[in-house]
Amino acid sequence: MSPLPGSTAAHKGRSAALHIRVVLADDHRLMREGLQALLGRESDIAVVGTAADGLDAVRMARDTQPDVLVTDLNMPGLNGLEAIRRIHAEHPAIKLLCLSMHDDSRMVMSVLRAGASGYLLKDNSSDELSLAIRKVMAQHVYLDPELVTTVVEAMRGQGSPGAQSAEPERPALTPRERELVQLLSEGFSTQSIADRLHVSVKTVATHRENVMQKLHLDSVAALTRYALREGLSSLDTPCGAPPRSRRRGVN
Repeated sequence: MSPLPGSTAAHKGRSAALHIRVVLADDHRLMREGLQALLGRESDIAVVGTAADGLDAVRMARDTQPDVLVTDLNMPGLNGLEAIRRIHAEHPAIKLLCLSMHDDSRMVMSVLRAGASGYLLKDNSSDELSLAIRKVMAQHVYLDPELVTTVVEAMRGQGSPGAQSAEPERPALTPRERELVQLLSEGFSTQSIADRLHVSVKTVATHRENVMQKLHLDSVAALTRYALREGLSSLDTPCGAPPRSRRRGVN
């Protein structure tokens, strides 16, 4: 994806911030174009770019330096959660807003911990999205009203000793390991992953073995279940993966 006409490569030269500059990231073209059209009606919001996956979102954040980046979670190659982590680490001034259909409290908490300033469900109106953009731009944290109760309960549960010991703490994966887990779970072959990450096949195999050992998993199927549970992947067929006939397994 590329910046839209009229966008700039940096914050410099803005006309006194008359518009909130927004980048939209979603792997469905219809969703991107629909959101762009809806936000185009707002006098104080300007969409300066769109992205079709997490890697595109990271590049667009770097190239356009928007005020707010709105991203979906389930995207191929690099999901929205990982994109949020990277963008927040590299460009902390950019406000990150997640727009997703997932209402699981664990996922919401993971997104907020990754650096997002807001979380909105996709079944809301465009007015709610505009409000959320303005709220995070004004240094507020925006949470979908339907999620407030579940998130508060999740936070309370984390504070109780019983809840903390109910589930063993999972070992932390590095950003590269999380990316590898997503690609493996989406059916990319070892060679495809090596090409995508610009590393050797041997390096991919070594990373895969290390991840399996770290997570105490013994198969790609188990790794896929882990990726689904942790929100690193979804059941959707990734638009960036090879055709199914070439995705029979991992070499």
